[in-house]
Amino acid sequence: MERYNLITKKNPREIVLLKGRPCAWGKCTFCDYISDNSTDDAEMANLNFQILSRVSGRAGALEVINSGSCFELPKSTLYRIRQVIKEKNIQQLFFESHWIYRNRLQEMREFMGIPIIFKIGVETFDNGFRENVLNKHASFRTPEEVAFYFDSPCIMVCIKGQTKEMIDNDIRILKKYFRMGTINVFTNNSTAIQQDAQLVKWFLKKYAYLNEDSSIEVLYQNTDFGVGY
Repeated sequence: MERYNLITKKNPREIVLLKGRPCAWGKCTFCDYISDNSTDDAEMANLNFQILSRVSGRAGALEVINSGSCFELPKSTLYRIRQVIKEKNIQQLFFESHWIYRNRLQEMREFMGIPIIFKIGVETFDNGFRENVLNKHASFRTPEEVAFYFDSPCIMVCIKGQTKEMIDNDIRILKKYFRMGTINVFTNNSTAIQQDAQLVKWFLKKYAYLNEDSSIEVLYQNTDFGVGY
């Protein structure tokens, strides 16, 4: 498990993968990432403080991720992040949050005291596929609702059951309503959700140009940010 990296290409920043409490939702059908959690505050503080000690501030920006939402990080870790921000002169913070915490984002912005880019795992703007297949538990109906709260959606592509038209529409929405976003090519894991290899071939050819788009980060493997396993 790698928990620290320096991203040097698009949106240069340091990134840390910390340990938090179990995801408040924790029922997405595609996700086994949520197993990286704990209920032991001392264990989490020990690990998280070690990882945060590696942050140098050299990029002026920091992304903090965990197996759920930033609101599930222990208070001691949140205070340590705020301390690191001041000590290392961090000017921009990236956090991720589930839709259920949408009314608490300003609370976190005020606590950290610097601009925060809030990511959200939308997975798809196709409401039926998102809720009935992926079980995301995100009740928005339109992209405008998401854009009202969040800055940077993460969408997932090349899942069996998706269509080319669904993926085209998701990328169109991403570009139209948001100034940045992440596209994850689904990687098979321990869940029953499966990658569609034919969609992967199609996506790699049609959307190769996104590699040069500074506003979109494409993850071809779930470890492409240099953290995880």
